[in-house]
Amino acid sequence: MNTTITLARHGETNWNALGKFQGCQDINLSNEGILQAEYLSKRFINNFDFIYTSPLKRALQTAKIIAKKSNTTINVALNLREINFGAWEGLTIKEIQTNFPEKFIKWRNDELDGPMCGGDQSLKKASIRAKNAILEIAKKHKGKNIVIVAHGGIIKAGLIGLFDLKMTMYHKIILGNTSVCKIIFDDDFNPKIITLNDTSHLPDDYIIKSYV
Repeated sequence: MNTTITLARHGETNWNALGKFQGCQDINLSNEGILQAEYLSKRFINNFDFIYTSPLKRALQTAKIIAKKSNTTINVALNLREINFGAWEGLTIKEIQTNFPEKFIKWRNDELDGPMCGGDQSLKKASIRAKNAILEIAKKHKGKNIVIVAHGGIIKAGLIGLFDLKMTMYHKIILGNTSVCKIIFDDDFNPKIITLNDTSHLPDDYIIKSYV
């Protein structure tokens, strides 16, 4: 029996709209982010068995909106928190590239580790943390349908870890706010991707401002 994990990115924040790296900064959803989460919640009404979330406010607020629609208890998992980008947090990609040129180039081009300035130290370490967190939840609820609300960075890191991809793949995946990635695991917990960056729950003419 397949186990289904649906990875949902949180709704928009003001920092998202400005293109800033948030990392472990605990930023609330914006009004637009709350609206996005409401749209997302309709897609999940009574359509999952368990819901897990990062402890950071923007993910937790999104999860609460989803859970309320289905009268479900939220489980908080610390290892689903966003990647710690250290000194890069609060900066845009352009600002990081300008202020940390050598480190930025290595982060973008190193296939094995993807070193960073932050507490997670590298994309590799973040990918191991994310992979283990996702697998732990999947194995705990074998055969069930689980929603995980987290962050663009840690979701991408999790995909890299689960599918043993090069670290440079991190920069080749885009995930908009409230986008959904669905993965199924077989009985031996081998994963397959069903959907990636699915935002079909948003209106057809909706423009997503942030993929950071």
